[in-house]
Amino acid sequence: MSLSGGAIPPSLVPSQKRMTLRENYLTFDGAGGTFAQQYLPELYEAEVERYGNRTIGGFLRMVGAEMPMTSDQVIWSEQNRLHIAYNTAAGANATGIGNANATVTIDLDGTSTTTAAVRVGQTVLISDAATGLVTAKGLVQGLNDATVGGNDYKKNVLEVAIYGSVGANPLPAALQGAVKLFVYGSDFGKGTVGMEGSIEPSFTQYQNSPIIIKDNFQINGSDAAQIGWVEVATEDGTSGYLWYLKSESETRLRFEDYLEMAMVEGKFMNPANINDSGVPFDFGGSATNTTQDVKGTEGLFAAIEDRGNIYSGFAGAAAPGSGAIADFDEILKNLDKQGAIEENMLFLSRSTALDFDDMIAAQAGGGFASTQAASYGLFDNDGDMALNFGFSGFRRGSYDFYKTDWKYLNDASTRGLSNEIDGVMVPAGTTTVYDQMLGSNIRRPFLHVRYRASETEDRRMKSWITGSVGGAYTDTLDAMTVSFLSERCLVTQAANNFVLFKGA
Repeated sequence: MSLSGGAIPPSLVPSQKRMTLRENYLTFDGAGGTFAQQYLPELYEAEVERYGNRTIGGFLRMVGAEMPMTSDQVIWSEQNRLHIAYNTAAGANATGIGNANATVTIDLDGTSTTTAAVRVGQTVLISDAATGLVTAKGLVQGLNDATVGGNDYKKNVLEVAIYGSVGANPLPAALQGAVKLFVYGSDFGKGTVGMEGSIEPSFTQYQNSPIIIKDNFQINGSDAAQIGWVEVATEDGTSGYLWYLKSESETRLRFEDYLEMAMVEGKFMNPANINDSGVPFDFGGSATNTTQDVKGTEGLFAAIEDRGNIYSGFAGAAAPGSGAIADFDEILKNLDKQGAIEENMLFLSRSTALDFDDMIAAQAGGGFASTQAASYGLFDNDGDMALNFGFSGFRRGSYDFYKTDWKYLNDASTRGLSNEIDGVMVPAGTTTVYDQMLGSNIRRPFLHVRYRASETEDRRMKSWITGSVGGAYTDTLDAMTVSFLSERCLVTQAANNFVLFKGA
């Protein structure tokens, strides 16, 4: 008979003294997770938050609201301008047309109308298109036909009698070519008939469609029951020694950020990739996903680029004084031509926010190198206090501006990777629009989110658990799956009052 043991025989190392040896004890080395030394290191159970609060959401909650809707599409209309003006026209001297001694041909090419909105008897101001410095005023005495851009339009040639002119050539050289004009009134003689024709107001319609945003997290049953030595502590207050709590919490936080980032960055899909045009969008995934109708959505940046204002190359650190203030004044002059919303909010990247601080400080008398500039603004700095070189708000002209850093533009894992966007100016308050569904005028924030919801289904922010772990017993999979879903879109109303700051 013989005694047979395992593949590795038991090890016995005798010692002359009774003492602790590495062969007798399991110890933790702290490097690779193996036990190779007898001394236990000092363990920091909590993770070091080296990136601070990592979430970047909150922008839309500050400037807008969230409202439910029950359709695949949200449609709204916005008012057009009240007064009549044309940016593209051509002026010329003329003879043989009665008392009129000039013509202005309005370019209607590319528009849906065949008749200019200027009527006989109205008075117009004509200015040169290049600078606007040379002007003439005239009385419209007739409308004729003309061919513009290869299309035969009706009644787009104005026969104008220029006020104060004598002779057959009343228009200066600057007005014999590209001009602009607007209607400023009318002029009728005694005992004449009233104005012929009327102006029918029109509206501009916009629409947006919601997108479905999804994410999920999965943990198998064994790992869900395994404790770790690292204490979980995340931004939403989750804590404990189960690692999957951290994974689930971060998935939720990441998804909540996606809800905002998708509304900011969203764009419409090219129609060539949409089912409606006969070409399906291919996910390259399962059979149920290969023919889905994905239209995309219009985000904040896309809306401003399409119908808002874009300012590129704001003069910041290179010219914090007159250069930067001159750039900003150019923006104000453009706001005067739009809705002239008095209060506006500036959400800026760190570098652009500092440029604004330098610009404002430079107005106090020579920049930071001047001792006078150290007492700028409302801070009233003195020698016994820490200087405050930051501004949270300022007033320029008739406008108030409130400035804040936008973390989304600074974070190295989001827009901080790119220098394309430097900030955005958002008008404060609400606007009145005509709601196609309600059939009435309503007041809405300029920027707000619409999400799908009804009496039976609320898709603002859904989450549910499936599997066989964590209290869910829905199938035989030995895992817990947490799913997230939202269906929403952003409504950017009166985008002509928004300003998008871009890098040079």
